[in-house]
Amino acid sequence: MAYELVIFDNDGVLVDSEPLSNRVLADYLTELGYPTTVEDSYRDFMGTAAHRVHDVIAERYDGALLPEGFDESFHGRVFDTFTTELAAVRGAETLLKELRQSSVPYCLASSAHHSWIRAALDVTGLRGWFPEERIFSAQDVGVGKPAPDLFLHTARTLGVDPAACLVVEDSPNGVLAARAAGMAVYGYTALTDPAKLTAAGATGLIADLAEVLPLLDR
Repeated sequence: MAYELVIFDNDGVLVDSEPLSNRVLADYLTELGYPTTVEDSYRDFMGTAAHRVHDVIAERYDGALLPEGFDESFHGRVFDTFTTELAAVRGAETLLKELRQSSVPYCLASSAHHSWIRAALDVTGLRGWFPEERIFSAQDVGVGKPAPDLFLHTARTLGVDPAACLVVEDSPNGVLAARAAGMAVYGYTALTDPAKLTAAGATGLIADLAEVLPLLDR
């Protein structure tokens, strides 16, 4: 079956936000008394919804609760960092332009909040490539990756068979979600160990976004 829709994760695939957000999260959790390295943050939280942070802290610290307003404070810190440091992933805008010129439907499906997604797209100049109806968040379904709900919701909303979707993901949780949804998924290896993406079930691996367009001809 030919691919009828390309679904992009956002953080780490279109915008180079993972190093920034994981640094901010690790610093914030450490500040609150829960020592966390950037490597810990990547391992535990990359590609997951916001509630995962609360769950992990509760599991590891005898039911400890993060302070009220933690999510809003964390997002505020990240947005402040975005304004001065965030950039688009190399090749992202070129790929989106090529897809549009080729009339290949594409969209974005992220575990992040809608406000986070739009802030990242605005700062990097990618917002114009995504009409509102092509931006999907775990907020829409109430659960993030690795659950397949977000991807299934995306395909259903756009009227595409999951088997005809090609997903581009950079986290094992994202790969697991796409596979559980019955979609082909290529792991983007810029920040993630290729072996972890393969172990999660990635259909294939890419090291550069320029490799995405040729996949549509297979």
